[in-house]
Amino acid sequence: DASPGTSCPVVEAVRGTDFCVLVTEPTPFGLNDLKLAVEMAEELGVPVGVVINRADLGDGRVEEFCEAKGIPVLMRIPFRREIAEAYSEGLPLVEAFPEYRERFLELIEKIGEVG
Repeated sequence: DASPGTSCPVVEAVRGTDFCVLVTEPTPFGLNDLKLAVEMAEELGVPVGVVINRADLGDGRVEEFCEAKGIPVLMRIPFRREIAEAYSEGLPLVEAFPEYRERFLELIEKIGEVG
């Protein structure tokens, strides 16, 4: 796990890994940061996959970018106020919403397939 962005600590966290999961939002800022992170991973030779948070907001530009670059979208998490509230209380998503447990297990399987 690393902080957002592409600062030196992030580069060092990604360097030498087998796979990098990039989490983004479908906003102009999210797309810009995603492009920078993908460029960084490409320079390091690390394959990536994307998780789109608040996936039902914004437009389709993040999805279009991923498709054009051949980057798999591994998971889409919709915007739900209840998810934001659980996060603000420090609750892991799978504890607050047990139905997501299976989705995260599927995410791990997808990473194994593409990573």
